[in-house]
Amino acid sequence: QVQLQESGGGSAPSGGSLRLSCAASEIIYAPVSIAWFRQAPGKEREGVAVIFDDDDMAYAGSMKGRFTISQDKVKKTVYLQMNSLKPEDTATYYCARRPSRAHAGSLDPVAYTTWGQGTQVTVSS
Repeated sequence: QVQLQESGGGSAPSGGSLRLSCAASEIIYAPVSIAWFRQAPGKEREGVAVIFDDDDMAYAGSMKGRFTISQDKVKKTVYLQMNSLKPEDTATYYCARRPSRAHAGSLDPVAYTTWGQGTQVTVSS
């Protein structure tokens, strides 16, 4: 069973940057999508960005242009570079895996079968 472990969360000022990492415990074979989700207190979990095994990627609209998802297959790690952070980006960020590369539903948390523990991101105004 593949395990995912997030790291890199912390505090940043508004306009600042953070880079999150999601390390897999073993090689994940295609087809696969790895996505970042976030959940703020009292809100539903929402999709942030997803990367597919063919290196294609997709973003939620509000994150496009500020966040960049990437992967290093040798290191079995997916990254989320977050720039121009806003206080509303404050949330617990999770990475997750699903055994599919279909773009449809790729930012829907229901489709994902393996989840990390999450890492907290706090952006101060």
